[in-house]
Amino acid sequence: MKRMLAILASLTFASSLAAKPVYEKQDPPRRLNALQSAKAEANYQKYCSLCHGADRQGYANDHAPSLRSKSLFESGVPHAILRPLSYGREGTAMAGYLDEVGGPMDLDEVWDLTYWLFWQSGAERVRLSENPVAGDISKGEAVFKQHCTSCHGEQGEGVNAPALANPSALAHNKDEFIRYAIVNGRDGTPMKSFYGILSDQDIDNVTAFLRSKARHQSQSSVPLRALPTPEQYIVNPQGADPQFTLTDDMYVSSADLHQALQDKKRMILLDTRVPSVWQRAHIEGAIPFPYYSDLDDKLAGLPKDVQIVGYCSCPRAATEHVIRQLRDKGYSKTAVLWEGIFGWMNLGYPVTRADGIIDEADAATH
Repeated sequence: MKRMLAILASLTFASSLAAKPVYEKQDPPRRLNALQSAKAEANYQKYCSLCHGADRQGYANDHAPSLRSKSLFESGVPHAILRPLSYGREGTAMAGYLDEVGGPMDLDEVWDLTYWLFWQSGAERVRLSENPVAGDISKGEAVFKQHCTSCHGEQGEGVNAPALANPSALAHNKDEFIRYAIVNGRDGTPMKSFYGILSDQDIDNVTAFLRSKARHQSQSSVPLRALPTPEQYIVNPQGADPQFTLTDDMYVSSADLHQALQDKKRMILLDTRVPSVWQRAHIEGAIPFPYYSDLDDKLAGLPKDVQIVGYCSCPRAATEHVIRQLRDKGYSKTAVLWEGIFGWMNLGYPVTRADGIIDEADAATH
């Protein structure tokens, strides 16, 4: 009898497993001509490979995801790729690369890079439903905690995989895009297919739980500010030089940098991220110095006798890339902020946002 009940239970569960939907195929996006393709590939290597990898394999830095998964591109082109590429992901290291928000590419280049990535993946586009996915949020949270938190975090904030509860991602992605990823996984990445593991209803519940994370979130528009001019590069120009003790001859801690700023020490702060995120939040006095810059063009007005400290949000990869180049050119008084700007902010140290307001964290006093 027990054996019969077990068989019946397994059959009942099997009947509830998520059925892989059959998706209508869409026409492929436009093909790029040889010139557009070459430029898009060059832009990828210049702007994206540092984190996403030279071969689009992902996870080269900052848990940046793979950009060669067929599952991603068959369900995500254009908007699930175009929007984060253009405008970034608030709260992550992914900046906006569109010139309208301070990035280095114009709209045509952003579109071309989106389509270049699609054609590299070998995917066929599918048509996703615009309808919301209905599910039980509390049950979805329980399933998410059982299966997903080791990579995506307790609340979908991201650990060593993308932040699924990111408000800008949820604003741009359809419910069916989320569901598609759960059912099909992301080939070539640790994200497996949950087809045959979760029931159809459980997948709906997880989708509803993730969608619920978009509630009570707001994003205000951010006005662009004028970029600093060379005479504004030096912080506290009348101060004494800081005497940092660098770890591994490279790294300075947030505590030491903050103290030096409090003591009005003379230095130059380089924000090596895309200027679009410098606009949102940066350490006061930092100048935009993107990691992909033509270094010779950026060196005008950058003295060699002043201590330089660079930071990014990788937390260090982009800045290490810049500082090593500077050292090769004779800039010996250089250092990298160990925690990066996210670590700096999480420790409660102040940043200046695009509207010029100094933002102090409430949780810590320094």
